[in-house]
Order: sequence, then C-alpha cells, then structure tokens
Amino acid sequence: MKIDNAIALVTGANRGIGLAFTRALLARGARKVYAAARDPASIVAPPGVEAIRLDVTQPDEIAAAAARTGDVTLVVNNAGIAHFGGFLADDSEELARRQLETNFFGMLRVSKAYAPILRAHGGGALLNVLSIVSWINGGQLAAYAASKSAAWSLTNALRHELAAQKTQVTALHMAFVDTDLARNVDAPKTSAEDIAARALDGFEAGLDEVLADERTQMVKQGLTASRPSYLPPIA
Repeated sequence: MKIDNAIALVTGANRGIGLAFTRALLARGARKVYAAARDPASIVAPPGVEAIRLDVTQPDEIAAAAARTGDVTLVVNNAGIAHFGGFLADDSEELARRQLETNFFGMLRVSKAYAPILRAHGGGALLNVLSIVSWINGGQLAAYAASKSAAWSLTNALRHELAAQKTQVTALHMAFVDTDLARNVDAPKTSAEDIAARALDGFEAGLDEVLADERTQMVKQGLTASRPSYLPPIA
C-alpha cells in the first residue's frame, strides 16, 4: 500500500513515535491524518492533521472515533505505555494488567473497530508498533515485554484473519528510541524520526515485519541460534 493520498489514524500521536509518524505521513503525501490521543488539546495539528480524542482503554471512545473517521485507510496502532520492574516486584500484577490493557487490549479494540472500515475501502492497512522485547525479556521491563509479546501474537493472528479482505498488516520492531519513555535508559537509541521513516519505507515495500535498527535485526536472527537470544548469556 502506498501512503500518497491515504487517510491515516495514528494512536498515541501527541508525542514520541506517534508524533513522528504523523509528520512523516504528511510528508509522504497522506491526504489526511487523524492524530489521536487521550487529550487532543496536547496535539499540534498543522494543516492536514485533525486531532481527535481516543483513549484506547475506553471502548466508548474507540467507537466514537471509528464513527467519526469512517474514511480511514491506514491505522497506525502506536499507543502504548511502559513501566520498569520485574515480575517478582510487589506491584507486578497491577503493572502487568495496566500495560496489557493499553498495549494489547487497546490494539485489539482499535483493530476490531477499524477492520470493517478498512474493508469498505478495499482492505487498507494496519501498522502495529511493537518492540524488540516482543522476543526477549530480561526482566527490567518484564510486564511491558509480555504485553508486546502478546501484541506480536495478535498482529500475526490479524494478518491471517484479515487476509481475505486484503488488509495489509505490518509489524514494527525496534530497540530503544529517543523518546520520553526511554529518557532514563543508558543505552543506544534511535531517533523517533528515523524509526518512522524506516517503518514507512518497509510498509510501502509491503514487508510483513520491519526491523528498524541493527540491534533488533541481530536479536531476531539470534532466535534460532544454538543458544537463542531470549536466553541469558552463559556466565
């Protein structure tokens, strides 16, 4: 699918990767971009961008957004949250539920709501923002990684379920990105603008998965190594 003349919805569009996607879509010729966030007043809306209210944890807001944006041909499922901490921490269950509610169930709800809209426009596309931690979990972002693993599985299932209506489903995986979420992380980071550009390059090329940085490519390749990349290194 080409972006030129597309009408896109980007969730979590008020900052970070979502904001970068909004700008990149306009630059590549999207006719309109619906920039969605919990607080639409937080969105900078240049010409071609319409800010809308959408909290992906609220089914009524998703239904209202879908009713308002029936011309959408591309959905970028970007909204997500992250909390540091392992599964043995006292608050791990609460944090796991919170992150799954946004990162998995939110993506599921939005995809279900927009599937009929995409079908009505010849199939359209979903671009789901996932992560390198869809495949590995070192415990520092334990519940976040679990939510992204679930979202990866969801994306793979949607690819099959939506094939009959000719909906393109693209998964985006990347390591740390230079956004507020990773502000305190001492590790190499890629700019949100570079991630959006690489994602859209792969999307327009028809890739099922976009591995947006070298670290992600190495980890994916290492999944089938004799000692897979999801196992801890041998001391």
